[in-house]
Amino acid sequence: MSRIGIIGTGSIGRVHARHAARVGLPVGAAWDPVSEAVEALRTEHPDVTHEPSLERLLARSDIDGVVIAVPNDLHEAIAVQALQAGKHVLLEKPMATSVAACDRILAASRRAGRQVQVGFVCRRLPAVEMATALRAAGRLGRIYHAKASLYRRRGVPGLGGWFTTKARSGGGPLIDLGVHLIDAVLEVMGRPIVLHASGAVYANFGCRMKDYAFTHMWAGPPRLDGACDVEDHATALLRCEGGVTIEVNATWAMNVPDGALPDGLAIFGDAGGYRFGMQDRTLTLATEAEGRPADLVPHFVSDDPMQQAWDAQARAFRRMLDTGSPAVATAAEGRQVQAVIEAIYRSAAEGREVDVA
Repeated sequence: MSRIGIIGTGSIGRVHARHAARVGLPVGAAWDPVSEAVEALRTEHPDVTHEPSLERLLARSDIDGVVIAVPNDLHEAIAVQALQAGKHVLLEKPMATSVAACDRILAASRRAGRQVQVGFVCRRLPAVEMATALRAAGRLGRIYHAKASLYRRRGVPGLGGWFTTKARSGGGPLIDLGVHLIDAVLEVMGRPIVLHASGAVYANFGCRMKDYAFTHMWAGPPRLDGACDVEDHATALLRCEGGVTIEVNATWAMNVPDGALPDGLAIFGDAGGYRFGMQDRTLTLATEAEGRPADLVPHFVSDDPMQQAWDAQARAFRRMLDTGSPAVATAAEGRQVQAVIEAIYRSAAEGREVDVA
């Protein structure tokens, strides 16, 4: 039976460990530069060995794969080191902070003969999977436009920490939330090639460190002596092959009443379409039947959408380790998403539409 190690045992690392255990994928070891974080994980998983260094964890012959759940700027170096050590990798999103870094991870994966699965967990949400299946079955006809949005009224994470420090995170909500949006909408649409991007970013809330009003703060309490040099709102229009367009909106903070702008995906096809929240338990397909507009509600199991998605992601990683099956959410797809994000940031900086790498 395959066994994994967890690298980075903060809140997301602990979520990975929990769902690995749920699908029967044993966690054998963990490492984090903050020892207390590993011990917090071991309160739930006492059989996990607390390794004193990353090198010691990667040297273990009984560890077949690793989950990398560290700040974004560390993804490339640790992923390459793990691949060179002969480990398969489940790499948290975003894949890296640049396309060049993604390319170096891809090269290391090819050289080592080991696979990288990117943590695009939202594509495994039941509603997203059903939307993908309906498109694959031809129920939407020709898709011509899509909208993908995630809005938070007050949701700047860990203000003053690594999330809001561009050198560490790579950006704000576009690289934090936008990766999920872009991956999910591309997956639902059949992964069209994005050719051009026109984007804008805004920093109106988090940058006012002492005056930022919030109701809660995830990823740690505010550090007013830290940095906030990232955007808190991003919007973009993507032009894809075949004339298909995608609108993307990702926001950490805004002055809009809660719920006034719905989160989720809207897909427009000439034979059908839908708009749904990614964690919705139902999905309505707007189409035509017998010459009249008709709304169809396909059945799918969605008792606990986010738990189901995390379980599915862990199960796919276990299957890859146990059987050698191809990764889902591949490194090539991670690079595609990163190229789109990089183009949006470049468009915003240059004030014009740009080509996607």
